[in-house]
Amino acid sequence: MAKILGGQLLSNDETYALIEKAQDGDTAAREKLVEANLRLVASIVQRFEGRGCDHEDLFQVGCIGLLKAIAKFNFQYGVRFSTYAVAMIVGEIKRFLRDNSPLRVARSLKETGVRVNRARESLANSLGREPTLSEIAAALGLPVEDVVAASEAAYTPASLQDVICGEGADAVLRQDQLARLEEDEDSWLKEIAVRELLARLPERERQVLRWRFFEDRTQAEIAGELGISQAQVSRIERIALEKLKEAAMDMEDLI
Repeated sequence: MAKILGGQLLSNDETYALIEKAQDGDTAAREKLVEANLRLVASIVQRFEGRGCDHEDLFQVGCIGLLKAIAKFNFQYGVRFSTYAVAMIVGEIKRFLRDNSPLRVARSLKETGVRVNRARESLANSLGREPTLSEIAAALGLPVEDVVAASEAAYTPASLQDVICGEGADAVLRQDQLARLEEDEDSWLKEIAVRELLARLPERERQVLRWRFFEDRTQAEIAGELGISQAQVSRIERIALEKLKEAAMDMEDLI
């Protein structure tokens, strides 16, 4: 999927060319890559708001994660840069939140947290994505429960009575949003995954799926738009969906 840069489209080939230049020390290329991915950073930062840290601080930390992604991206990972960047940005923000937590935790739990943090970063670099809890636990030889406890111990606690937005009788409390947190997080990750999967398709197949499932057009309407038969549209749609299904299996951990 192309990215917007200064009003122009930055293709995947252009992205990879800029990464090579940036890794060779070209600061202008690095700045272009950062500019092209600022929206990605902003969308990730939104997920972590409301945890006691200033939005601008989180955004700057996210940009640090983006810079690390540019510096460390390896074309042999076999993943798209945006997929790798998401893992790096999320990891950098999570580390910042843990390191700046006011909680006092047991030394042993804190030491485990450091090991978990290092293992997560190492696995993210090698896998090109945020590792699962099971993968981290296996790498450290620890039960998953210990990894979860060490990861969560450093998060800043939030009161259920915290006001998320509004005031007075119109105030929305944190407890009002608890039922939607898991659904929102899943939707956020799936949205990124869907964009990545669609980007793997040829332009015509991608366009047909956009029209069919995002703009709710009929096969007959699409056939008229492309100047082909409805049967051909049906075949293109079927082939594209089969490709997405196969690609989704490769991105199961992200979804």
